[in-house]
Amino acid sequence: MNSPISPSAVTSPIPARLVQLRAAMQAQGLDAYIVPSSDPHLSEYLPDRWQGRTYFSGFTGSVGTLVVTADFAGLWVDSRYWSSAETELAPTGIKMMKIASAAATLYIDWLAENLQAGQTAGVDGTVLGLATARALEQALKAKNIKLDTATDLLQQVWDQRPGLPQAQIYEHAAPYAVVSRADKLAMLREQMRSKNADWHFVSTVDDLAWIFNLRGSDVSYNPVFVGHALISQNEATLFVSSGKVPAELATTLAHDGISLSDYSNAATALAALPAGSSIMIDPRRITYGFRQTIPATVHVIEAINPSVFAKSRKTAQEAQYVREAMEQDGAALCEFFSWLEGALGKQRITELTIDAEICAARARQPHFVSPSFSTIAGFNANGAMPHYRATEESHSVIEGDGLLLIDSGGQYLNGTTDITRVMPIGQVSDAQKRDFTLVLKGMINLSQMRYPRGTLSPMLDTVARAPIWADGINYGHGTGHGVGYFLNVHEGPQNISGAIAEAHMAMEPGMITSNEPGIYRPGKWGVRIENLLLNVPAMHTEFGEYLEFETLTLCPIDTRCIIISLLREDEIKWLNDYHATVLQRLSARVSGAALEWLQERTRALVR
Repeated sequence: MNSPISPSAVTSPIPARLVQLRAAMQAQGLDAYIVPSSDPHLSEYLPDRWQGRTYFSGFTGSVGTLVVTADFAGLWVDSRYWSSAETELAPTGIKMMKIASAAATLYIDWLAENLQAGQTAGVDGTVLGLATARALEQALKAKNIKLDTATDLLQQVWDQRPGLPQAQIYEHAAPYAVVSRADKLAMLREQMRSKNADWHFVSTVDDLAWIFNLRGSDVSYNPVFVGHALISQNEATLFVSSGKVPAELATTLAHDGISLSDYSNAATALAALPAGSSIMIDPRRITYGFRQTIPATVHVIEAINPSVFAKSRKTAQEAQYVREAMEQDGAALCEFFSWLEGALGKQRITELTIDAEICAARARQPHFVSPSFSTIAGFNANGAMPHYRATEESHSVIEGDGLLLIDSGGQYLNGTTDITRVMPIGQVSDAQKRDFTLVLKGMINLSQMRYPRGTLSPMLDTVARAPIWADGINYGHGTGHGVGYFLNVHEGPQNISGAIAEAHMAMEPGMITSNEPGIYRPGKWGVRIENLLLNVPAMHTEFGEYLEFETLTLCPIDTRCIIISLLREDEIKWLNDYHATVLQRLSARVSGAALEWLQERTRALVR
C-alpha cells in the first residue's frame, strides 16, 4: 500500500512562481514563454542550475517542455511520464499535454495555432537546441509570430537560482582509459581535415569527457562535467569554470596541447574566429545561442560530431573491461536478491529500502563510482509507470502478492551497467505470468538476431515487439538505447525504437545497446526485462558482413514468472544457456547465501 501523502506534497509553490513568471513576461513584452528540459550542453540529465522546468512546473521527469501564456500553462510529456506527470501537476494548475514520443515537438504546433499574428514567444536561446530552434522559427514565422531568444526569464524570477556546478574534474586513467587523448584528438583532427574544417566546437558533455579522457560529477548519475571545447589542427581549448581542474591535471593537459579557459569565455572565443576560416558543428548538439555567435564571415560545416560515432564503438579492450564490470555488477545483484528474498516477510521492506540496498551492494564492488541512474523500484501498480521513482512522500511497502520491477545500474571505472528484472512477491497470477513470458519472448527474439552490418537500428525494434504485438499489446517506450563506457547510460547514435531511421543510426561492431521490451497495465502491474547487448561479428557471406548480439548482462531471469508452455524449444534453450553462462561467470565472485541464491535461480528450465 502507499504511505500517506504529507501536507507539504499538496501545498504547491508552483502557482506563485507562475505568477512571477507571467509578470516578467508582461514586462518583457512576451505573450508566451517556453521552458525546455535543457541546458547549454543539451544534456538529458541537468545540473541544478538548469532545472527551470522543474522549478516552474513541479514535474520531476527528465523530459518535458513547459509553455506558459497569460491564461494557460501546459507541460508536454510523452507516455513514459503520463502517470507521474498527472500526479505531480495535480496541485499546480498546469495542464498535461500528451505527446506520442520523446522526440515530438507538438508544443511548437500548439504555439503556432494558439498565438496570434504579431504576438511574441520567448525562450532562452542559450539552452535551445539549434535543430529545435529552426523548427520553432519556421512554424512561428509562417504565422507572423515573433520569436525572442535573447531573454533568460529564469535568471530574473528564480529566487536563489543555483550557480554553476563546481565539482572537481578528474582523469579517466589507464588501464581503463584504453585510447589516449592524443590518439582521440588525432582521430578528430583527421575527420576535420576530411571535411575541410579549421575548427570544431563541442558542447555535449559526454563527447567532452570521451575526447579528453576526463570525468566529473556535475550531472547526476553520469560521470561528466559541464564545459565546451574549441579544437583546431594545432590547439585545443577546454572551457570550464576556474578551479575545477586540479593543478597537476592542468599541467598534464597542457603537455598534451590542451589549454584551459573560463567557462564563460566559450561564446567570446567563437565570436573571435578569424574571417575566412571554417568550423564544424553538430546542429543536433549545439544550442541556437552558440550558433548565433559564430561570425557570418566564418564558413559553417554541419556534421555529426565525430566523437559520437567513435565513443559508441567500444574497442576490444574496452569490451573486455565491460565484461568484467558486468561480472562485478552481477555479483552485487546476487548479494542483493539473496538478501531481499531472505528478508521478505521478516522485516519491513519498501521501494526505498530496495534502492538503498541495491546501491549498497554495488558500492562494495571494485571500481564502483555511482549509480548510473535513479533506481526504479516499482511494486505492482507502481511498476506500470516506466519512469516511476519512489519518494519519501509516496512509496509502496513490499508485501502481499504481485510483481516487483527493479530497473537499476552502476557506473564503474571499467563500464556502465543498466539492468531490469522482475521478481514475484507472494502469489503471482496467470495473467501476470503471461505478460512476463511475452516480454521474455520479445527480449529473447532480439537477443538471437543476426543482421547485416550497417542495419539501421530502428529496424530491429519490431523483432522484440512481435510476440507482444501478437497478443494485441504494445509498449510506449523504445526497445533499446546506446550505453556509454563509464559515460552516459543513454548515448547514441544507435537506438532500437520506432524512430524514423536515419543513416547515422547504423549498427556497427562494438556498440552496446539495451534490450528492454515491456508490458504495462496501468493501476495493476508492469513487466520489463532488460539486458545489455554488444554488437559482435557473426559471419561473412557472399551477401556481406553480418553481426549478432553478445549478451553482456549477468543476472538470472526469474523462472517462477514463466508459463513454460508459451516458450518454443529454442527459447527455452536460450534461457538455459544464458543461465549456465551466468552461473559459470559469477560463481567465483559470490559465496554463502548469494551463491546459493545464484545456483537456485539458474536451474535449467524443463518442460
